Amino acid sequence: MRVAKPSGYTGLTNTLTGFGNVVMADDVLTSGPEQNSTVVGWAQGIYASASMEDIGFLMTMNLAFSDGDFNGSTLSLLGRNPVLHEYREMPIVGGSGVFRMARGIATAKTYSFNLLGDAIVEYNVIVVHY
Repeated sequence: MRVAKPSGYTGLTNTLTGFGNVVMADDVLTSGPEQNSTVVGWAQGIYASASMEDIGFLMTMNLAFSDGDFNGSTLSLLGRNPVLHEYREMPIVGGSGVFRMARGIATAKTYSFNLLGDAIVEYNVIVVHY
């Protein structure tokens, strides 16, 4: 899966880490990093810069699926995302549809980014659900 850029990015505050910035996201979720990858849903939520020491986001994100077997289902992610770390792990705290009562982890790895705040991030998700 990939999530493309935090939409609505408005730049940094007066701190080097952007502490206090809040960005809403409604970004495409695809099966791979390529431009022509199949759209499987949307990543909708909030990125908030919550660290004055490094670039660390508090993320609350719904992965809302709109294709295939998972159409209409969601996974809810909530946790800290230290975006400059190569490996990041965030908890899956719930879900709906086929992911009802989901628990698990999402690992994130940045595939590419630019100085405008656009990023392609690979998420691998492991969940247990009913």
